[in-house]
Amino acid sequence: MEDFKTFVLGRGLISEKKCPYFLNWINKYASFHGFISGPEMIISDEMISQYLSSLERNYEDWQVSQAEEALRLYLFYQSQKKREADQGKDMDRFVAWRHLAEEMVRGLRLRHRAISTEKAYLSWLRMFYKFLDGKSADELVNEDIRDFMSYLAVERKVSANTQNQAFNAIVFFFKHILGKDPGNIGASVRAKPGKRLPVVLTKEETDKVFSYMAGTNLLMAKLIYGCGLRGGECFRLRIKDLDLECGSLTVRAGKGDKDRVTVLPISLLDELKGQLDRVREQFDQDRLNNIEGVYLPDSLERKYQNAGKEWAWFWVFPSEKHSVDPRSGKLRRHHVNSSNVRRSFKGALRKAAIAKHASVHTLRHSFATHLLEDGYDIRTIQDLLGHKDVKTTQIYTHVAGKNITGVRSPLDNLPE
Repeated sequence: MEDFKTFVLGRGLISEKKCPYFLNWINKYASFHGFISGPEMIISDEMISQYLSSLERNYEDWQVSQAEEALRLYLFYQSQKKREADQGKDMDRFVAWRHLAEEMVRGLRLRHRAISTEKAYLSWLRMFYKFLDGKSADELVNEDIRDFMSYLAVERKVSANTQNQAFNAIVFFFKHILGKDPGNIGASVRAKPGKRLPVVLTKEETDKVFSYMAGTNLLMAKLIYGCGLRGGECFRLRIKDLDLECGSLTVRAGKGDKDRVTVLPISLLDELKGQLDRVREQFDQDRLNNIEGVYLPDSLERKYQNAGKEWAWFWVFPSEKHSVDPRSGKLRRHHVNSSNVRRSFKGALRKAAIAKHASVHTLRHSFATHLLEDGYDIRTIQDLLGHKDVKTTQIYTHVAGKNITGVRSPLDNLPE
């Protein structure tokens, strides 16, 4: 009863003078029903009525009213204690989930996943946690994945590709963080994206878009088109990846963590040399100011501790400003932000009055398509693009502007 006393006096619900009388009524209630007074003591409307009826025979009305007030107050005390206990459990679950999220970050970095993948996976994990309404991670089962995917598809109406990204994030969490086997649930919950032909610009359209771009953004767009790069592969280029003498460019740790070599346009050599001269000034200034070296994958940074401060590892397209590395918390120079060239490309597309739903990645599609139109072997194009399966590359045969199959329509063979 001491806890109840502290509760009511601390909140000013009754005066200290009245408190002993209230405690007495509650103890009498417990004795009447054969209970031991305490926080778990059962109090119901029917039991209160029975107790008050017994008091009416021996006590005055004001005393009966005071007894009822004491019991109602004790009911309020019980409800508040239960609420605090539930909040405590919710907080414990929240802390446990937060620790699991931190484990997920470590797991992703251990596998050298991109920082964009890390952010996306954590975002899906937060949404999964909210969907489960704070359910304990120990109680999760495979059906929770199925229910979450159904929620995304039916209520949120997200696209098939987005559903698959969410599925990959939650399965990674189950397998590598919780150590649970999701089984063969993928076949039943993964949405199959429809087959879409890639958007491709003609050579004339590509040239027209480039005419409305300038500076470093134009150079990056030309490099993406001229080498068949993904956007991220271009932004993350390092000095050592360019071989200006041999006219080649090496993509390090591309999609699927694979390296590949692709062609480097001869027409860009002078522009690239000018870019490297400008970048060299930034590099020298950073060394003069004792700025931390550029980001390296964890294993390389541990093995070659000063490599990040070497010219060979510096970015071909560095950012103008320094920023805090989200992985290490160090202030260093990162590569250029992708939003700059994407914004410039979209603006050029509008100025060129090209009514196609194109993006920077469209330049990579255009690279493959134009090589096919020029008669290059599809296996060669597959290697340049870094596709694992030639079937992925064959999609460009459907968007090529020329008849690259060599098939002649029977209509053209009919006599005039």
